[in-house]
Amino acid sequence: MTALPLVRSFNDSFNVPITFYEWPVTNPKAIVQIAHGLGEHARRYDHVAAAFNRAGFSVYADDHRGHGETGLQMIQAGTTKNKGNLGPGGMTAVFKQVHQLGQLIKDENPNLPIIFIGHSWGSMIGQRILDRWPSDYAAVVLSGSTLLLPGVLPSGNFNKKYAAQRKAAGLPISGGEWLSRDLKVGERFAVDPRNFVESALQVFGAVNAAKLYGVPKRTVPNALPILLIAGSDDVIGGEKGNLKLANAFAKAGVKDLETIIYQDGRHELFNEINQDEVIADVIDWINERL
Repeated sequence: MTALPLVRSFNDSFNVPITFYEWPVTNPKAIVQIAHGLGEHARRYDHVAAAFNRAGFSVYADDHRGHGETGLQMIQAGTTKNKGNLGPGGMTAVFKQVHQLGQLIKDENPNLPIIFIGHSWGSMIGQRILDRWPSDYAAVVLSGSTLLLPGVLPSGNFNKKYAAQRKAAGLPISGGEWLSRDLKVGERFAVDPRNFVESALQVFGAVNAAKLYGVPKRTVPNALPILLIAGSDDVIGGEKGNLKLANAFAKAGVKDLETIIYQDGRHELFNEINQDEVIADVIDWINERL
């Protein structure tokens, strides 16, 4: 049974209350900070946190602005009107919010390495954090990511291919088939009121979405370990997008760089039918670098 996290909060640089969660262990070997994706929330990573707890890591994860409990509180306070709306400061404030959580983790766990794990939008936030605060983390894992350049921001109907396949077979469509081969993942996503399904351009608008664009800078430490993981059937980046991202990190001078592509995997590897394999691979990769 997955242990429930501690529910905590801090106020960001615009005085917006940010809800975050902590899954602590006694005498952790290191700390993991998880950044969730667009349209979801941190509690979808309870099982990931539990696996890291068993491996000796404490875990922290926030609900980004406009998402999860943070987003609901923003609406209740009148800061925003809709789910996904980022509020004052926009995307830049989200970068600062995730960085601020990292600093809180550092203050509470002095001398322990902090590993960043970002999924999808969270991985894109992670890329931009490396531009601004390149020494925040001891290692970085990016899941379901891609190289973001003008004109290639993922958008549209991500479920189109899978919906067509299921319609042709006379099967029901949840809208979340693109997330995982485990169809219960999409079904649970659809009925969770904290989730929503829209593209970054739809939710954030062009100006805020464009702040996700960029290539890795040479300010990223050469020795920073970076792991890219993706499913070969991920409609966001897949193998092609992640190999482009890996090449960009290599050009920026990163030496400890690994890419793992999981055959037939879809977007949410931590919720895939082989999630145990994926999580174990990530834990092993981190342990080798501690």
